[in-house]
Amino acid sequence: MPNQFLKGMDLSFVDEIEAGGGSYYENGERKDILSIAQESGVNSVRLRIWNEPAGGFCDLERTLAMAKRIKASGMHFLLDFHYSDRWADPANQWKPKAWEGLDFDGLLRAVSEYTVVVLSALRDQGTSPDMVQVGNEITPGMLWNDGRVDGEHDTDEQWGRFAALVQVGVAAVRETIPESEVMIHIDRGGDWPSTRKFFERFENLGVEYDVIGQSFYPWWHGTLEDLRRNLKATSERFRKPIVVVETAYPWTLNKAEGRAFIVEREDQLHAGYPATVEGQAAYLRDFIAIIRDTPDGMGAGFHWWEPAWIPSQEEWSVGHPNNWSNLTLFDYEGNKLDSMDACKSER
Repeated sequence: MPNQFLKGMDLSFVDEIEAGGGSYYENGERKDILSIAQESGVNSVRLRIWNEPAGGFCDLERTLAMAKRIKASGMHFLLDFHYSDRWADPANQWKPKAWEGLDFDGLLRAVSEYTVVVLSALRDQGTSPDMVQVGNEITPGMLWNDGRVDGEHDTDEQWGRFAALVQVGVAAVRETIPESEVMIHIDRGGDWPSTRKFFERFENLGVEYDVIGQSFYPWWHGTLEDLRRNLKATSERFRKPIVVVETAYPWTLNKAEGRAFIVEREDQLHAGYPATVEGQAAYLRDFIAIIRDTPDGMGAGFHWWEPAWIPSQEEWSVGHPNNWSNLTLFDYEGNKLDSMDACKSER
């Protein structure tokens, strides 16, 4: 298990924001975001890595640079392999363009070799990740369509192929950085039946890993009580530490300069938690307490997804506008919100 309760932030956009002129402030003073986060109780940073992203951020070169900053701060480092040139999530698990023409054996070799190359580069500069995700929200499989397991692809043959792809990724982590923990991450934080189905299939297929990762967003995944029930059932059935590696909650519904938001309506909110800084802080405190209450200490921590994605520029390398800037832990100008201090809570 992780040797500390992880109170983490996914800061994958920070490199791009800073390059585009964005800055972060605490009490009116411009500061390094890692210092702000650490002083607020954060002890882990998560970074995604894409193979050859069109925008030039979240690739190996930029990940190496960010990893130096994380390790210099002394914080835990979680690396999230998407195995894609762009977002990998339940609706998008598309293989990198360079791998599109490979047969299945070639794809297995590509996953292994790429994982080794990335981790070797991080290790050789003294910034080995403490934990590695082999895939991101891989509930429907990964590297479609070879490793796809949703809908009509939900067959024993496809699950075998999917498992093989994950297994070579896990083996590459073990080979290159044996001290790193391996996470398998799905997006069913409030859904025990789907969680059970996924990890029982992996259990039966012999997929070996250390940590279960979940995503939990209330507007998609249910209530905090749904999360509590799932964490309890998952911990009792699979006996693995669990990190809720993605969550967020709005601090406002007031739009900045007419921008679109993913969460923009009152009916998307969790009962009892208004879209205010105080409501966001209450959500975070209660969310942390639920994870800590997971039986036998199996609730190993959390990461807030992109708390620093402020609307500092119009164009983004990801190809769409920032629809997340009311789900951050900073206001639109980059000022830290008091809600981040909920990370200092021991409950």
